[in-house]
Amino acid sequence: MKLTSCKTIFLALAIVGLVIAGAGVASAQDVFRVNYFSNNAAPAPDATVRIDNPGLTYGNLCAMIYVFAADQQMSECCGCVETHNGLRTLSVRNNLTSNPLTGIRARDGVIKVVSAAVNNSPCDPTSNVTPKANLRTWVTHIQNPVGTAYPITETESSDSTLGATELANLQAQCAFINILGSGHGVCTCGTGD
Repeated sequence: MKLTSCKTIFLALAIVGLVIAGAGVASAQDVFRVNYFSNNAAPAPDATVRIDNPGLTYGNLCAMIYVFAADQQMSECCGCVETHNGLRTLSVRNNLTSNPLTGIRARDGVIKVVSAAVNNSPCDPTSNVTPKANLRTWVTHIQNPVGTAYPITETESSDSTLGATELANLQAQCAFINILGSGHGVCTCGTGD
């Protein structure tokens, strides 16, 4: 009887240890891209996000897009299918910040993109997101004005480690937006395949 109890406790502790060890990182690198946007208001020009599926897996992927205002609140989210060798172009002003949950368009903020397996039609950023590597993203940045001109730069989004907690939080916040936003807080996918 004592031996069975000890085996059960040891097995339970081993399972808890594996769960804790696996909770830190949801996936390998190359699935989570992060960038920023700034000066998202007229008279400044619009910024652009470009997403490419270079076709390593020769299949469709989902770009799970999560947009945050500078005050750290998720303002919009959406999932966009990306065909292999396809290029999607999104307007920061018209696709990613035009329908904010709070009704206040973010002037500055962060764009997070999770490269994921197709989980629904359309791609669903609220649940069952399974990271799958390969999407590439670039964002143009509208810099502070110099005279009347707004310099524009472009950078590739930074590759970041996607932790299990971050992935769970992104999905939960997006689900909350979809449930309570009455259509607000849902971004659109721009143009492309």
